[in-house]
Amino acid sequence: MFRERPALTGLVALYMVVFSAMAVTRGNAEFIMYSGAMVVFIGVILLVHRRVTLSGVALWGLALWGLMHMAGGTVPAGTDADGATFVLYAWRPIEWLPKYDQVVHAFGFGVAALVSFEAISSGFDARTWDERRAHATVGVCAASALCAMGLGTVNEIVEFIAVLSLPETGVGGYMNTAWDMVSNAVGATTVALGIMIAARNARDAAT
Repeated sequence: MFRERPALTGLVALYMVVFSAMAVTRGNAEFIMYSGAMVVFIGVILLVHRRVTLSGVALWGLALWGLMHMAGGTVPAGTDADGATFVLYAWRPIEWLPKYDQVVHAFGFGVAALVSFEAISSGFDARTWDERRAHATVGVCAASALCAMGLGTVNEIVEFIAVLSLPETGVGGYMNTAWDMVSNAVGATTVALGIMIAARNARDAAT
C-alpha cells in the first residue's frame, strides 16, 4: 500500500502515531483502546483492498474518517459550564446543529456504504467505476446502505465494550447511541442514493 499510495499511507501513519501518543500522555484509557481497534480496522481494510481493489475515493474517504475519529477523541474543544475540558467529539458549534460526533458518524458510514458497494460489485468482477455503475441497482445500493448500518452496529459494540471495561468513558447514554445510529443511516442512505443517481446519469450520458 505504501508503494501504491505513499501520501495516503503517510497521512494515516502520522495521525495514528500523533493522536495515540496524545492519548497515552494524557492517560486516556478509552482512546488508547480505540487506537488499538483502529489498528485492527486498518488491517481489515488492507485485506478488503487486496481482494476488492478499492477506489481512490473510498481509500481517501476511509483515511479522512480515521483522521476525524482520532482528532475527535483527543483534541480539546472547550470547557463546559463546570469548567471541565471536553474534546472535539462533544463540540457543537451552534446549539441546534449536530455535534461533531454525529457529523463524523454520517460521513464515516457514508464512506462505509461506498466501500460496501465496491465490495458487492466486485462479486460481479467489476473493478472500475465504469464496470461498477452497471450494478448500481436499487437492490445493490440498498444492500450497501444496510451493510454500512450493520458496520455501525459493530462500532456501537466496541463502544459498549469500552463502557463495560473502563470506569469512565465519554460514550454517552441511550440518546447518544440512538443519534449515532440515525447519523449512520443518514450518511449511508445519502451515499447509496448518490451512487445510484451518479450511475444512472453516467449511463444516460453514454447512450
